[in-house]
Amino acid sequence: MTAHSTPPARQGQHGAQPFQLATSVRPLGDGTFTTSLPAEWTIAGKPHGGFLMALLARAAIQAVNVLPAGRDGEALAPDPLAVSAQFLRAPEVGPVLLRTELRKSGRTASMVAVQLEQRGRSCVEASVTVGRLPHEQPAYTDLPSMPVEPPANAVDMSATPVAEVMNLLGPCDVRVDPADVGFLHGRIGDSLRLRLWARPRVDRADAYFALLAGDISVPVTFHLGRFGWSPTVQLTALLRANPVPGWLRVEASCRSVNGQWFDQDALVVDAAGRLVCQARQLALTPAG
Repeated sequence: MTAHSTPPARQGQHGAQPFQLATSVRPLGDGTFTTSLPAEWTIAGKPHGGFLMALLARAAIQAVNVLPAGRDGEALAPDPLAVSAQFLRAPEVGPVLLRTELRKSGRTASMVAVQLEQRGRSCVEASVTVGRLPHEQPAYTDLPSMPVEPPANAVDMSATPVAEVMNLLGPCDVRVDPADVGFLHGRIGDSLRLRLWARPRVDRADAYFALLAGDISVPVTFHLGRFGWSPTVQLTALLRANPVPGWLRVEASCRSVNGQWFDQDALVVDAAGRLVCQARQLALTPAG
């Protein structure tokens, strides 16, 4: 997550590679994987936190490979269920290593430790819970009320000044509720909430893209006029279901801003009205 001053507007570039290809990892053996962080999935030149979460989850899934056999004796392909990451330092665009360690192998859930390294330094360390996402209808939900698709007057973020630093608006289509973009017009003091719609421009959203969507909102502290570097320190995301094709609806909100620290929560709902991701992060904001 980053914030910024207000640069001139430009149209985002939409020629990026598909998300699934961009987040692929290549095994080297002994639980180690390699990939290259692309410039398209960055903010202010630094790889996007939600994108890194997707990479960590993919490495963990490949490390587990398959879950123990179910009752019918058939091995099950695993899904990411939870990713909890500590962001130690921002990596640069370019090659990275992902080291995994299987900490627990279970029938219901397995735990994998994942470390993203660059030039011998650890940048992100995470714990990934792996299992099977449920297919049943939830017994209870309390979700934001938003239209399935963005309204005609929704703000295309790739056509705003934000696109100057938010490169991922090239491969991602992001529209924001027009009631929540007062900061684009110099207005501050609005409620610390942002409602938006997101989808990849190429291929469809999956559970890994839902991880990215949990961190796709600009900092809600924009509503306080706090522009500048707003790095994520800790981010935890829970995956609840595989999204169906269509837009993902995201509501981002904050409960407290104390000095330089603030929290940001995100609820991600798919086109079928199902909760697919919950995310909560602790981040830093410039002083008011």
